[in-house]
Amino acid sequence: MNHDKLKAELEIGRLRQTTRRHFLQGSATGLGAIWLASQQQALANDAPSKKRTGDNPLSAVDPPLPATAKRVIFLHMIGAPSQLELFDYKPDLVKLDGKNCPQEFLEGKRFAFIQGTPKMLGPQYPFKQHGKSGMWVSDRLPKFSEHVDDVCFIKTMQTDQFNHGPAQLMVHTGQSRMGYPSIGSWVTWGLGSANENLPGYMVLLSGGRQPRVGKALWSAGMLPSVYQGVQCRAKGSPILNIANPKDTSRDDRRAMLEAIGELNRRSYDEFGDPETLTRISQYEMAFRMQTAVPEVMDITKEPKHIVEMYGAEPGKESFANNCLLARRLAQQGVRYIQLFDWGWDSHGTNKNEALNDGFKNKCKSVDQPIAALLKDLKQQGMLDDTLVVWSGEFGRTPMRENRGGKEMKFVGRDHSPSAFTTWMAGGGVKRGFSYGETDSVGYTAAENPVHLRDFHATMLRLLGFDPQKLSVPFQGLDQKLTGVLPARVIEDLIA
Repeated sequence: MNHDKLKAELEIGRLRQTTRRHFLQGSATGLGAIWLASQQQALANDAPSKKRTGDNPLSAVDPPLPATAKRVIFLHMIGAPSQLELFDYKPDLVKLDGKNCPQEFLEGKRFAFIQGTPKMLGPQYPFKQHGKSGMWVSDRLPKFSEHVDDVCFIKTMQTDQFNHGPAQLMVHTGQSRMGYPSIGSWVTWGLGSANENLPGYMVLLSGGRQPRVGKALWSAGMLPSVYQGVQCRAKGSPILNIANPKDTSRDDRRAMLEAIGELNRRSYDEFGDPETLTRISQYEMAFRMQTAVPEVMDITKEPKHIVEMYGAEPGKESFANNCLLARRLAQQGVRYIQLFDWGWDSHGTNKNEALNDGFKNKCKSVDQPIAALLKDLKQQGMLDDTLVVWSGEFGRTPMRENRGGKEMKFVGRDHSPSAFTTWMAGGGVKRGFSYGETDSVGYTAAENPVHLRDFHATMLRLLGFDPQKLSVPFQGLDQKLTGVLPARVIEDLIA
């Protein structure tokens, strides 16, 4: 028997042994692969991409609806700053300070650390009204207090999470699990960037540590990776691996990119994977960034009085430097600038994490830069169309933390997801306005609660999107920043 005949008979035997179950299993796998490819193609051809001209996935496009905000600067104080020491003044809590916590505040509640019956904890700093609007702000933010008439406060923000990592993910991705696009990714996917030489979404860190879940907070999730945030550094190369290797000239780099680009284009023509186009775009962007990024990240080019206004120190990692950089990046057309400042977790476990000690230093480190950012944007004529957001991931309990049932040596609080304060400025929001009211001790929302998905929906509307229509198909759902539950645009916040 020759080789070809033997091979044919073996194949016939294999086919005879294939059951209907084997056939359906193979068909299902194949159909699944076909479906996955169709979803990828749907993602690649979704509405924002269809509006773009050329091959640049970050080319700027107009939003589908009228917009009042063109860009976002988001200031996240990692660790959850206390609203009751900053913005939410509660005289009744002063009277309860040091008394046993009423049981109704504890029954049915989940805490990260509190056990037994803790003591009530009044505000640690005096409050005063400011501006024509008469907004209450504590003495920890004297410079920021001068700008309250430009600020829109939300006093009743709520989240589903009471642990830092999931709560931070909720603030930035709308989900408590990793793997979903951040707000910045949704925005740059939908609008692109006004500067082809810079990423549309840039991330700046201060405080000495990254957030607990790290890069998941600026991930692109199921969107093409070109829309993820690009982390910048204060020291050394502003962006890792952006500089040419030693003994490699810019001409050499250009020739290499052209060769790789040709190979990638052939790969795309053969397989049609949209991520291949993203890879081409990222290589080209990185080449252009080699000259654009060092230029925009150099704050020594700013006038001395501007550097001093922010309290910036060139060459160091600081929140002040990052606020000045945020204005420079916004001015250069970057669509979404995310600042994270570590060190706001005031449990009272040590001096640095005490509301009556380390909290003072954190407030001092951000007060002047935030005030300067608002003033600078305003004098540059940019505040009207730049949405500035300030937030933590949740608030503080009105009772003192007693880890393990024992009172802490230093004054601290536990996590409280039921009500915390977020504020916005510019970008079409009402000025000198406060929305929502907490109960007499700042524990829960008494009127106008705002879930994070409602906040996200409002942000998207300010940027010109219908939050229910900005979606991508993934895992059988039309995935949205606001999730699958109903979300409302809070029209009362919009000027």
